[in-house]
Amino acid sequence: MDLGITGRKALVTGGDSGIGWHTARLLLAEGATVVVSDLDQQKLDEAVEALDAPAGRLFGFAADITDTDSLAALHRQTAEAVGEIDILVQSAGVTGAQGLFHEIDDEGWVSTIETDLLGPVRLTREFLPDLRKGGWGRLVYLASEDAVQPYDDELPYCSAKAGILALAKGLSRSYALEGLLVNAVSPAFIHTPMTDAMMHKRSDELGVPFDEAIESFLDEERPYMELKRRGEPAEVANVVVFLCSDAASFVNGSNYRVDSGSVATI
Repeated sequence: MDLGITGRKALVTGGDSGIGWHTARLLLAEGATVVVSDLDQQKLDEAVEALDAPAGRLFGFAADITDTDSLAALHRQTAEAVGEIDILVQSAGVTGAQGLFHEIDDEGWVSTIETDLLGPVRLTREFLPDLRKGGWGRLVYLASEDAVQPYDDELPYCSAKAGILALAKGLSRSYALEGLLVNAVSPAFIHTPMTDAMMHKRSDELGVPFDEAIESFLDEERPYMELKRRGEPAEVANVVVFLCSDAASFVNGSNYRVDSGSVATI
């Protein structure tokens, strides 16, 4: 299928690994020019090298989505490299503060929301003028199953991701007639560095092998994930890239779950 994004220009945050990296890979394969961004320039350089794109089709610039000055610098670098973007995929995020509600202080809440909610807000504010200019734009946020099925040991993350769904829905109503379509994708327990870290911690706490930690987590914490495995980043990226394309020209304000059935309701 021709997704109709050849020649489009995309920015993917959280692009040095996981879902962001695979999204960049698929966008490149569909003919887009891509800028990937993340915190660490060295890791970005390695990610760019691994993507192995033709000259002039891929760039990597470090930035902190919580810092407005850093985002302004990213915008300048992106403009110099590719011009105005048509596609923005916001994949950067952290697990944030964990523990039961009474165990998490203000700093835990603030630091999580700074990255997982206000970061996307600041990023969107910085690049929205680009997305509104050409009469065609796509904005995709990575949310989470936690946005609609919160877990009691990571409520700051759950709350931030619920905010992302509200943000996406609100923006989808503001700019659709300008050609900008806004959607969200909500994965569950994907094979990424973030969940690797979670499972290594669980492995240490339970005193069991890594694979057993994953298996027990699925049984005890995610019983509705009917495929009984972690998802792969590419399985999420497939949906993200669809939403970035002409094939999704009538999809706006939606939340696509890529979760193996993890969310227990319809």
